[in-house]
Amino acid sequence: MATKTTRAKTANYRCAECGWTTAKWVGRCGECQAWGTVEEAGEVIARTTAAATVARPAQRIADVDSTTAAYQATGVDELDRVLGGGLVPGAVILLAGEPGVGKSTLLLDVAAKVGNLGREVLYVTGEESTAQVKLRAERIGAVSDFLYLSAETDLGQALGQVEQVKPALLIVDSVQTLSSAAVDGSAGGVSQVREVAASLIAAAKERNMTTLLVGHVTKDGSIAGPRLLEHLVDVVCQFDGDRHSRLRLLRAVKNRYGPTDEVGCFDLTEEGIVGLADPSGLFVSRTKEPVSGTCITVTLEGKRPLVAEVQALLAETSNAQARRATSGLDSSRVAMLLAVLQQRASMNLAKDDSYVATVGGVKLSEPATDLAVALAVASAKMNKPLPAQLIAFGEVGLAGEVRPIPGIARRIQEAERLGFTHAVVPASPNGPGAVPTGFHVREVSTLTEALKLLF
Repeated sequence: MATKTTRAKTANYRCAECGWTTAKWVGRCGECQAWGTVEEAGEVIARTTAAATVARPAQRIADVDSTTAAYQATGVDELDRVLGGGLVPGAVILLAGEPGVGKSTLLLDVAAKVGNLGREVLYVTGEESTAQVKLRAERIGAVSDFLYLSAETDLGQALGQVEQVKPALLIVDSVQTLSSAAVDGSAGGVSQVREVAASLIAAAKERNMTTLLVGHVTKDGSIAGPRLLEHLVDVVCQFDGDRHSRLRLLRAVKNRYGPTDEVGCFDLTEEGIVGLADPSGLFVSRTKEPVSGTCITVTLEGKRPLVAEVQALLAETSNAQARRATSGLDSSRVAMLLAVLQQRASMNLAKDDSYVATVGGVKLSEPATDLAVALAVASAKMNKPLPAQLIAFGEVGLAGEVRPIPGIARRIQEAERLGFTHAVVPASPNGPGAVPTGFHVREVSTLTEALKLLF
């Protein structure tokens, strides 16, 4: 009697955002908690794969040649800083950002600089024609004899271009515009993005070809497509900035070959994009006389210290509930600091509208800026300006204490380099560390102590 082979049927509903699977339809994903993203994926049959003949035997780690994966500089210093030294041959890098932030401009500049080093670069665009890309390249001065352009939306055609050009660097703008004829669904869908990414990654590893992929983002700022895309690539970079500001920040969210605590600063202009080795001056206003309601702080973006200015304005109101407006700062954290000032420092702010903002469009999310925000609000309330050469940083707790923060010595050195002479810092057991000659540091343990010192 013939035996019957049984095949196990597994989950056949999949989340379009993160790839989570379930046996029945649900309205909300159980993994990423997104609504309306669970779709039918068809019947999935679980199969086992038998062991195959080994084509390339495993090597001892001591015998592996690591020189083939050495960093190669791009000529864009800020990008090299974020990546840890440059591009690694065979690495696949995903660059995500909002529309209009400058992703294509940055990568076109990188393509031209790598091409000027004598290495072939293939730029595949699915959003523009080659003529449009050339116009932008001429405008920003990103033209090279080793830079090849191709306008393709078909994955097979794009891989054919790779076979023909044999580039050292491949740039795909963007991964959501390519589609494969072997997979159902429109370009940008979960299945298509998964297939396109897998094919490009396989080509990159096989040819030892560095690949830069441009990724779209959703309205909440996350990378569009399945979360699997971020797991497959080697490096994930986030490129962001305020639409009304020229400053752009590049951060590495994931990096298999280097650190993830570095930040690259760029200045986006009509002539192109330029790296900023010293962007601190963009975030400080230049006034001849000290103004009440302003305080300078030093924040750490990765390992880089940035000097920024916090401004506060209080206006008496007759409304039952005072208004709280912020720009560049976390509104809930500013509201907490206002409550601490009222309860711990006996400062009546209930009848004042408060407006707290940063200069230059910079976003300050580090808790170390708490003390500067509190001092700026106190200065605005008392209408007394702080000393012009003073900086302040420290985390403020609900009990009114000023907590220690990392990198105090590095922040002081940056402030001294820019001409500041005094600092109010949190008290710590080991002290503020090495202090430059002529620089004065005052340690405080509570917010009340800081207010008595300055006012």
